[in-house]
Amino acid sequence: MGAALTGRLAIAAILAVQAVCAVVFVWDILSSVLGLRAQPISWRLREMIEIGAALGLVLGLVLGGVALHRSFRARTAAEERLRRAGADFLALMGERFAEWGLTRAERDVALFALKGMTTAEIAALRGTSEGTVKAQTAAIYRKAGVSGRSQLLSLFIEDLMRGLPSGAPPDPAPATGNRDTAA
Repeated sequence: MGAALTGRLAIAAILAVQAVCAVVFVWDILSSVLGLRAQPISWRLREMIEIGAALGLVLGLVLGGVALHRSFRARTAAEERLRRAGADFLALMGERFAEWGLTRAERDVALFALKGMTTAEIAALRGTSEGTVKAQTAAIYRKAGVSGRSQLLSLFIEDLMRGLPSGAPPDPAPATGNRDTAA
């Protein structure tokens, strides 16, 4: 039997004990309040039920703690993977921008374009005209060997999906597909 199945069976058993104890406790209270039972249950049975309920609650608490700990570990691992992916993306951008010989201004425009900003937003951020930004994006696309933003972004996504280590040469064939020329 696998560890996962054993764990699931243990959780199911603990939940079953808790459910049985809850039903007995609720029935005991309701029968006393509504007068449905003239004879109370024996103290020995009551103590066994209370011991079972206490064990079920303690085991539920322990399992809840274990699940919470695993959740925190999984979240921390996911955050670390995301941080590394972000760092890899920034490193990859720096490498590609250097390979393409982008100027400082073109690097800024390319970064803003990859973030999804419009030509007007980039111009406003950089304090330049939209015509200047359009000329810079055209130069970026030409140097990168693509025809638009979507292809530019796809170059980076393809490299990250391939898991290229830092310094690995890019695929010499430019990306194909939708030719988005909007700046």
